Amino acid sequence: MLRPSLLCLALASLLAATASASAQEVPPPRDVPYPGTIKLEVDATNLDQRIFRVRQTIPVQAGPLTLLYPMWVPGGHSPKNSIDKIAGITFKANGRKLDWKRDTLDVAAFHIDVPAGVTSITAEFDFLTPTTGAQGRVVMTPNMLNLQFLSAALYPAGHYTHQIMYDARVTYPAGWTAFTALHEDSRSGDTVDYKDVPFDILVDSPIYAGRYTKNIDLTPAGSSVPVKLGVVADAAKYLETKPEQVKVHKAMVEQALKLFGAQHYDHYQFLFSLSGQMGGNGLEHQRSSENGVGADYFTDWKEKIGFTDLLAHEFVHSWNGKYRRGKDLWTPNFNVPMQDSLLWVYEGQTQYWGNVLAARSGLRPLPASLDALAVVAATYSENRTGLSWRNVQDTTNDPIIATRAPRAYRNYQMSEDYYQAGQMIWLEADALIRARTGNKKSLDDFARAFFGVNDGEWQTQNTYTFEDVVATLNGVYPHDWATFLRSRLDGKTGLTGGIEASGWKLVFKDKPTAYAKANTRWGGADFVYSLGLAVAKDGSIGDVRWDGPAFNAGIGSGATIIAVNGQGYDNDVLEDAVKAAKDGTMPIELMLKEFDRYRTVKIDYHGGPRYPHLERIEGTPDYLTPILSKRK
Repeated sequence: MLRPSLLCLALASLLAATASASAQEVPPPRDVPYPGTIKLEVDATNLDQRIFRVRQTIPVQAGPLTLLYPMWVPGGHSPKNSIDKIAGITFKANGRKLDWKRDTLDVAAFHIDVPAGVTSITAEFDFLTPTTGAQGRVVMTPNMLNLQFLSAALYPAGHYTHQIMYDARVTYPAGWTAFTALHEDSRSGDTVDYKDVPFDILVDSPIYAGRYTKNIDLTPAGSSVPVKLGVVADAAKYLETKPEQVKVHKAMVEQALKLFGAQHYDHYQFLFSLSGQMGGNGLEHQRSSENGVGADYFTDWKEKIGFTDLLAHEFVHSWNGKYRRGKDLWTPNFNVPMQDSLLWVYEGQTQYWGNVLAARSGLRPLPASLDALAVVAATYSENRTGLSWRNVQDTTNDPIIATRAPRAYRNYQMSEDYYQAGQMIWLEADALIRARTGNKKSLDDFARAFFGVNDGEWQTQNTYTFEDVVATLNGVYPHDWATFLRSRLDGKTGLTGGIEASGWKLVFKDKPTAYAKANTRWGGADFVYSLGLAVAKDGSIGDVRWDGPAFNAGIGSGATIIAVNGQGYDNDVLEDAVKAAKDGTMPIELMLKEFDRYRTVKIDYHGGPRYPHLERIEGTPDYLTPILSKRK
């Protein structure tokens, strides 16, 4: 019998040899053309069972062939594609089934031996879309669907994706209309044959289709490059729009072009679902974007609150993230790991410009835009206790670490904070440039110099490094930008300096802003800056602020509030209790339910209601108002 140390050595050698052999079986991508065009046919008509049927005809040569299922999701920054939802995989040559084997180290790789004399094979599989939200995002309903080619295609290993040509054809439910950035080549009944494109462009061109649709023209006056808002809805009534609603959406496009000065698309198609059935989303593409909100987006419009910044955010990504992309994020195919170190530019500056464009266009009025910024400022002033142990730069790893899984204590664990923390960093940079140049220069100049280059180019990506960002900032205004950025990203400097640098300050008042109240999740109530917890309408507790009053009283997320000071729970009852405690000495008493257990917790808090607002600092220049104001 081998001694333990020798046994371990032998096992390690065996595993290393197996790994080496297996890894060598998947050809690395090379920048050479794949011979021939792959025909991809998707049957999207099975709405009852919510199944996409996929058939591919692949030109091949005799010998070993490895086909890959894409895993790394562009815009998702992580290997989270739905390989668990493909089933019924078969490969055939001349009508005969071929044996296949999944790679044991790379489970998204399928190995096939192509017989002599075979010049093409067919690959067939079913993509079983989620039938409930518990299985994932619902993408097929009786009235609409969202087809992402990333989930509905295999591709050959050994080639850059821009070197593999695809001829895609989709069969839709009868009478439906489809929106996509792809150009139509021909049509036969309900089957659309799209013009051939490389695989990277096909994946970057998803489809929304539906029974109730409307394509709204947002093309700016004088522009020859079309921009359309393709809307699919649960019912025809949700498609109704007012002229002033269309006007602010069109203004958002106009303001984006004024900001960047160039367009990186030959046309742009917003894909926009208004639904309480299909899952909401926001995912960027070069010539389109996937956007999903509630059914009443237009019909329940509150003019003083405005619209979400979702469309503006995803539109900005055409410049920031899709055309210009962090060098370590670019990969030659969808199975080479991405690196996310520059997401504070990719997502952080997009978060900044998305909110700015929402304000400049009127999608969100100026007062509501200030109120939205107050919420972000308060987050990084008092509700990111996790900054005590990790920094913003480290959160760029979160897409890979957690793939957006729910967090028990988000304020302490933190989750993709490069979005809003990045927004705060770029606000401070903008304020600094404006102050030092007497408002003659701003971050707008950076946007035009960095993103607004090579007008009309869209089929390739223009990558950048940290040094490129610093160099462009120095071209706008000379400063020690490397230290400025690194000190904030690495946790050596606070993240809320941009508010005061812009001539404003964060304050807390006893009533929430109309914007904050309208955007409270699940019809619940926000006691984050008082008791230190957020509560849904049914009393269930969401995030609990680490080391806040509720946390220190022993309350955790996931519990449900049953009663407040002996009275049955609702939002107003708890709000009244917080107000009453301010003038008294008695603690607030909560009855909680956790599983089948009830307990009473006393919170010794007497600070009254606290909700974030922004106020001007008298006697200082106001840079925030011009940042958020329409460009002429």
